[in-house]
Amino acid sequence: MAIDILYQSDVTGDDAELALESWLEAGREVPPFARELVHGVVEHGPGIDLLLEEHAEGWTVARMAALDRTILRVAVEELCYRDDVPDSVAISEAVESASALSADESKAFVNGILGRIARG
Repeated sequence: MAIDILYQSDVTGDDAELALESWLEAGREVPPFARELVHGVVEHGPGIDLLLEEHAEGWTVARMAALDRTILRVAVEELCYRDDVPDSVAISEAVESASALSADESKAFVNGILGRIARG
């Protein structure tokens, strides 16, 4: 759900916190963990994007597909700022999300970047 909210924010240019609020006002149930991820990505956004730029060989964050960029941002939030999410789980969930939601080559793209970030 955090991916959906952050993706909406990315493609519309609206603030992610406002997108979350609009979901809540519309009566959508947003679990606490998803809310925490949205808040975390907003709070750590510049650092997350810097890590992505450093580890995405030949890619800028702006050039990435919006959905891939969103999946990566959520995963980096989990990898770097959440002690309650094991690295392997964050990477696995991101790869599964990319496989289910994005282009065929996105799975390998997401896995490669997150693997490099996790290895530090």
